[in-house]
Amino acid sequence: MGLLQQTQQQYYDVKKSFTGDGTISKFTISNSQSTFPTTYNNSNTAVYIDNVLIIQNSYSLLFTVASGWHIDFAAPTGTGTAYGAPASSANIVIDVESYFGSYQYITLSNVINNFIISYVGRDKIISSVDRVDVAFHAQRALQELSYDTLKSVKSQEIEVPASLTMILPQDYINYVKLAWKDSAGIERVIYPVSKTSNPNAIKQDSDGNYSFDIDDDTSVPIGERDDTTNLINNNNSDTWNSYKAATPSENQDDYQDDTYWPAGGERYGLDPQHAQANGSFFIDEIKGLIHFSSNISGKTIILKYISDSLGTDNEMILHKFAEEAIYKWIAYGILSTRINTPEHIVQRFKKEKFAETRKAKLRLSNLKIEELTQILRGKSKHIKH
Repeated sequence: MGLLQQTQQQYYDVKKSFTGDGTISKFTISNSQSTFPTTYNNSNTAVYIDNVLIIQNSYSLLFTVASGWHIDFAAPTGTGTAYGAPASSANIVIDVESYFGSYQYITLSNVINNFIISYVGRDKIISSVDRVDVAFHAQRALQELSYDTLKSVKSQEIEVPASLTMILPQDYINYVKLAWKDSAGIERVIYPVSKTSNPNAIKQDSDGNYSFDIDDDTSVPIGERDDTTNLINNNNSDTWNSYKAATPSENQDDYQDDTYWPAGGERYGLDPQHAQANGSFFIDEIKGLIHFSSNISGKTIILKYISDSLGTDNEMILHKFAEEAIYKWIAYGILSTRINTPEHIVQRFKKEKFAETRKAKLRLSNLKIEELTQILRGKSKHIKH
């Protein structure tokens, strides 16, 4: 049986764009009743008008013979209030649980099922194993492959507030790149600064002694004070306050002006880590915040980061280029933890795991000969001094 479980209409009709005219409140997504399950309703949709997400109970997703599967902004669900006809020229995007490009992936549950069918049983390398053991090693393999093999980079875009901080994403493991967007939509990479931080600032009294007095109520009798037995940490340290208040010298100007260009090689002592005018940041791992330099305030920041692919059930998928690699990871994980497994079998699967992981990295590196050739053509240019 083929792997495709949808018709082409079911695949392509799940996301549609429309333009409002101020009067129409009903927009048809598909004429075929089989496009969506009959149980689908507005809770299965995300509707955006001019890039703003609309409350789900202000419209209805339903099927009728006359209009097919459609969104009706004049017919709210339940006790909701109707949104009404979108304004003239409004950009309407209707997304009914689209999974575009999903064919390139295999779910972790299918990986587990395939492994048990192929590797476990009589006359096979693993005679018996509990499904929970396979699931554990499959998840560990997915984690390890996500760090440096799979294309598992996620991203967030925010506007930096006046506080100059950004909260780390819920499933953050490590960052790949931080950049801010310029007026042309080009990402300007910013770099980490290693000579500052936001340490815990301990409260002290006027004599420099550590203070355990929460609200400085020294006039209140000792037995009636609301003192604490723990060190009191202020919200922000003086180090961080000074960092965000200063304008870094490398950010006061742009290289493309009459100050930098005439330098003509005179910047021979410049440290490359500071030779950029895009700004800087540091990450407070304990508090879970990214701190930015003052010139980043108000800019749109893009954070690209690595997760472990285990955050939600929908994320627990694997690219098919690495499918064989994860089978070898699971097999090696199971065999290496069994007391009676011959060592040569363990070493065999260790080598196969390494080889398949290397093959997956090569495949997922996505090198295209024409693109590589185009880049290499630039290497033949003469550099004039």
